[in-house]
Amino acid sequence: MSLPQLHYTSVMSGDGVPAGRFTAVDPAIPGPVRAEAAPLLAYDAPPDTPDPLPDARLRALPVAFGFALLSDGSHLLSRTVATGTGGFHAHAVHLTPGAPIPGQVLPIAAWGAAGWLSLTPDRRLPDPLTSLVTADGPSRGLSREGLGDFAVARSPWLAAVLGDLRRASEDPSAPPVVLVERHSADVARWVALATAVLPREHAERLTFTTYTRHPGRATHRVIGVLPEDAPDIQDPRFRVHNASGPRPSPAVDDAWAATAARIWRSRAPELFRRAAELPGEPFAAGPLAVTALGAGIELGSEERAAAADWAAERPYALDESRTRQLTGALTAPADDRTAAECAAALRLLTALDGRCPASVTAPLAALLVTEAVRGGDVTLEPPARTAFDEPAGERALAALVDELGDELLAELSSAVPAGVARTVQLLRIVRLLGVDHAELMPDVVGRLARALLDDPGEGGYRTLLDLLDEQFDVRTALLGELDRLAPDRPADTERLLALVPLPFTGTQALPHLRMCAEAPGAKARGTERVGVLHTVLRAAGMSPFAEPLVLRTAVGLVWGEDVPTAAEARSLLGETTSDAHRAAGTWARLVDAALAAPSGDEEASELAHDLLRGFPQETGARTRACLMLLDFARDMRAGEGEPGWADRARTLRSRAEPAEAPALEHAFGALADRLLAPGRPGDELYAFVHSGDEGLIAAYGGAARRDAVLALLRADPAYVADCFTVWNAHPHAGDDWTRTRTALLDEVLRPVVRALSAEELAAVEAAVEREGSSRTLDAFRAWNRPSRSLGRLGRRIAGRVRRA
Repeated sequence: MSLPQLHYTSVMSGDGVPAGRFTAVDPAIPGPVRAEAAPLLAYDAPPDTPDPLPDARLRALPVAFGFALLSDGSHLLSRTVATGTGGFHAHAVHLTPGAPIPGQVLPIAAWGAAGWLSLTPDRRLPDPLTSLVTADGPSRGLSREGLGDFAVARSPWLAAVLGDLRRASEDPSAPPVVLVERHSADVARWVALATAVLPREHAERLTFTTYTRHPGRATHRVIGVLPEDAPDIQDPRFRVHNASGPRPSPAVDDAWAATAARIWRSRAPELFRRAAELPGEPFAAGPLAVTALGAGIELGSEERAAAADWAAERPYALDESRTRQLTGALTAPADDRTAAECAAALRLLTALDGRCPASVTAPLAALLVTEAVRGGDVTLEPPARTAFDEPAGERALAALVDELGDELLAELSSAVPAGVARTVQLLRIVRLLGVDHAELMPDVVGRLARALLDDPGEGGYRTLLDLLDEQFDVRTALLGELDRLAPDRPADTERLLALVPLPFTGTQALPHLRMCAEAPGAKARGTERVGVLHTVLRAAGMSPFAEPLVLRTAVGLVWGEDVPTAAEARSLLGETTSDAHRAAGTWARLVDAALAAPSGDEEASELAHDLLRGFPQETGARTRACLMLLDFARDMRAGEGEPGWADRARTLRSRAEPAEAPALEHAFGALADRLLAPGRPGDELYAFVHSGDEGLIAAYGGAARRDAVLALLRADPAYVADCFTVWNAHPHAGDDWTRTRTALLDEVLRPVVRALSAEELAAVEAAVEREGSSRTLDAFRAWNRPSRSLGRLGRRIAGRVRRA
């Protein structure tokens, strides 16, 4: 039964403008279809086409062979050619919705059908598709050999075009593909290449036209144009491929398209049918890649990885023979093997292990071991030992030992840090191969432990935990080494354990690791640091007296780089004794606490006194002098100390040079407080005043301004008299003392005296006379008498008032 046909031909209108009209239409074709078909069948010859044309030039003009989807769901398969009269003739076949093409051929197969006509017949003839079924097959370059030649000729563009044609067939919103060719037959060949690869349902609905002058008006998914009509390659409306221009440079990131292109270039289109018989998604690269590798076609790394992944997900989809072909292709020498391909090969080996004989799996396992040693991918895990079972596997394993054994030992013994992941990988491989590395283990474990502490965020911890599960001796040695390093690197160990759940719950004591694991929770539960220290020490399961280093670890975990307060340090020293701190090396942290304490912290001087008794041999001369400055401050506050206070303070300062500023503040401040106290020895005060020491005198001036001194001045007339007597005396003791005493009289004492009542002032004057003499009283009254001098500014203002 012939399909409905129509003929559409150009005619000249009365004004000489060509127009189209239907010259023969099957009555079964409705009017709306004819109206929609007319613009699809029109033909616009290339520019500068002469009229009329000789037959040879006429045959060289492009043919508009198209397959279009109409609005009612039907399709129009057409062929439009130029005619010798300067017009065109279109011959089309209408396919109603759902109607199959006779013989189940694809639309592009009708390109070379003999039934296409270039003029309107005088009688009804069979349609081209029916005649195509009864003919010998496609012609005019769409044969298998012709398409193979074309694929090879278009190799640089092949994968990219196939990828875009695939997207155009499966996604209606994807941009249409514009193919720029000098001959419309080459566009037909492109469509034939694509439809041979596409799944049947996609190939049947891929619309196309081999020629148009106006790609922007076309509704087809594939559009052929001449170079002069090509849109810009950057035009977002299209995916443009210009095979008449320079070769494209970027690679195609599409494993399906790349594999299909390699099959076409190998002239093996029958593989597409074989691949279609395998399970998988319509455009999965795996079935194509497996089929191609089985046929001996070389593929790239991405395509090989797709084949391995597909087979790993379906280990029963291939028989043993095809599986052997696949593994043989995957293990063939290659320079482009990537980490992704190796990971896919490992997944395949895992799926095949136990299902296939070792003669199939052992080569794949050997490849993975070799790649792990030489490939540089530290994330690649070695295969399971079972892959080398049976005689074939044992032979492969022995060959690997001969080939790689020395390399493995050389890298393991290298002093160059290899990183956590690489070290773990090498240890797992030497165990897999049975290479003796016992002598190297102490150094290897030491480097691994230090690498873990140096860079806890490096990664590779999942494989580390696998290693510790697999190799008990490595776990024991590594945990022991980490425990040994923890006292000197407690913060790094704590950070490591927060990232990696190391399995130290066995019989090993590991006190330091247990403390580092307990520290984060203890800190979160409490704010008082000494209490946190006690919690962490309990986690060790050992007393600091039995294992002093746990004290070092605990102090490092709780205080880190911070310095304990003096009170915290006194608590640590009192609870643990100096012997434990001496053995743990934490006595230096206690010294730092004393020397860093601010001047108002009286615990510092008590701590320094204890440290001088507890660590007489450990502190150096300068540090000991700084502690003695603090101890001197303790004596001053306690009212003790040998005579010669100022000289003692200055001597200690010289021994402590460069003295710690807080220690000097403690010592000089305590001395100043003692010299400002009622009842201080006069000879000590005299020696201080005449010392001429700028630092001591400045400390005295600062202490005299404190609230305690001001309160005593306001409350005790005798103390006011004493301070006036001292601050008014010794006028020749030096410039520093003169400046300080003058400032104290004016800025400290005068405001207090001026605020006294008459009775309080009388009491002060009486005390001044008792403290000194009548001359001292006269001096006090003169000092306290308001000045009658207006001063320069006052006189200037007064003069202006008088003149006004």
